[in-house]
Amino acid sequence: MRIWSLHPKYLDPAGLVALWRETLLAKHVLEDKTKGYKNHPQLIRFKKTSKPTDAINQYLEEVFTEASLRGYNFNPDKFTKEYHPIQITVTNEQLKFEFNHLVNKLKKRNFVLYEKLLQLDEIEPHPLFEVIEGPIEDWEII
Repeated sequence: MRIWSLHPKYLDPAGLVALWRETLLAKHVLEDKTKGYKNHPQLIRFKKTSKPTDAINQYLEEVFTEASLRGYNFNPDKFTKEYHPIQITVTNEQLKFEFNHLVNKLKKRNFVLYEKLLQLDEIEPHPLFEVIEGPIEDWEII
């Protein structure tokens, strides 16, 4: 499971669809609707918020928005837009780590997007995240 700290606009079609599915799974975990993945490292930052389900719904809304901009038909009934906005911090080194991880994936499966992303001067996070100075997150499996 990879719930990117990066803005979903950087993902290729396969990555965006995978993100949608994995985040829906994460939502089910946070809602206690599944027995698997309960201790997955990607969920730690959501669990640390005052309202984990609000945070994951806010995350899903942005993924849905990006998918809609691309003409995809993701189901808006899979998440609720009734949430209290939350801001989660992510370290600048974590964001860089994830960007490099994505770029390495894209080098194999979407070379055009790979070359485009290499030209970026700045990496934009998913709007749920506020970037702070710091190392790669402790929960990241390197």
